[in-house]
Amino acid sequence: MNMSGRRSALPLPLETLGTAVEIHTDFDRPPGKIRHALLDFDGTISLLRAGWQEVMIDQFVEVLCATHTNETEPELTDVCQSFITRMTGRQTIYQMLQLEEEVIKRGGEPYPAAAYKKDYLERLTRHIGVRIEAVRQMQRSHQPPVDHMVRGALNLLEGLKAAGIRCYLASGTDLEFVLEEAELLGVSQYFQDGDGQLHIYGALEEYRKFSKKMIIERILTENRLSGPELVVFGDGYVELENALAFNGVAIGVASVETGAEGWDLWKKDRLQEVGAHVLVPDWQECDLLFDYLGIR
Repeated sequence: MNMSGRRSALPLPLETLGTAVEIHTDFDRPPGKIRHALLDFDGTISLLRAGWQEVMIDQFVEVLCATHTNETEPELTDVCQSFITRMTGRQTIYQMLQLEEEVIKRGGEPYPAAAYKKDYLERLTRHIGVRIEAVRQMQRSHQPPVDHMVRGALNLLEGLKAAGIRCYLASGTDLEFVLEEAELLGVSQYFQDGDGQLHIYGALEEYRKFSKKMIIERILTENRLSGPELVVFGDGYVELENALAFNGVAIGVASVETGAEGWDLWKKDRLQEVGAHVLVPDWQECDLLFDYLGIR
């Protein structure tokens, strides 16, 4: 959700590089230390699902209004926005499970979370369908779909690849959609290792078998890494919280999901609150970020 007009009341950055690379927490960063990177997808690389929060909030408010609660629509909007935001980065089903609980709190009889998710995905498909078709047309005519990506995202991925950083993509969106949309945007190649293995992860039907925390643990264990050897890039609270829990490097992108330039200050507040080491509005100055992180 774009709340870009909101003013942040949080502390100022320790340092600003270039126009908008903000250092919020300093840390030890010897050159060449970082060798692996985990990236979120929606809002970090892709803008294909821009507006998903508004779609989800509208659905949830509609469901809660049907319980005949005494709360007004604006009050319910605040309730839904709060827990949806808190869970951003987790699998979609967790927000649906919370909706079940919210219906019960108000004396209603909820549908199963899976039914709420099915309804949400149908609404979202209608919302983004024209956008997806436009990108398919661009793909057929060999046009790069940069207007449907966070500014500078391709430069970020190219820079990580050039530096020999192994990249992993992890999203709370269902895996089938992540694979399809990564291919549509032409970014799948950046998450393929030398053996041809694709490191793209997303939500599973058996939702307890996937989380970003589990992927981070696997990366660290299988590659025998210490936390600071892994950098996590994301626009959600969850992936940065997970990175910090394992002593990894947390880079937050407070992207405006309409594709407009500048900060989404509402996102920025959330990412600063979780303790992101560095905050950026997009990836247009990723060279400065790489210099700061010792990635070359």
